[in-house]
Amino acid sequence: MRIPRRILLLTDFEISEMQWEALMIPINLAFFYKSSASDKMIAMYPSPAGATESLLSLESWEEIRANNPALQTMEPDVEALLVNRVGDTAEYFIVPMDECYRLVGLIRMHWKGLSGGTEVWREIQQFFAQLHARSTAAGNHPEVAHA
Repeated sequence: MRIPRRILLLTDFEISEMQWEALMIPINLAFFYKSSASDKMIAMYPSPAGATESLLSLESWEEIRANNPALQTMEPDVEALLVNRVGDTAEYFIVPMDECYRLVGLIRMHWKGLSGGTEVWREIQQFFAQLHARSTAAGNHPEVAHA
């Protein structure tokens, strides 16, 4: 399967704090994708050790998916919802999977000590700035075309 190249910034993504907490993601960076092999949603978060799978509450995910029809346009295995809740403003993107693993690689490469150090946080900020520059702003609509 060919990996889509679209990068969508979901400008009106809807998720409550309670829904986010129900996903049980220990940090404020994560990506979610549909695995066709297991026929379920997979939640991953980057760590100094690499991508780590989280135990995803399907009830929470289904509620989030229902509130955000753009998620229904994601291609299984090759596109993901990338969530950045690190800064003051949360950001939500639909991206090719390779972008998620590029972020994981940046974190693995630049992480120092217990908190990561200033270099890793600068790299993460730069990664999302570049993603913004390459993204198309999209509302929460399922008719968003694939690129």
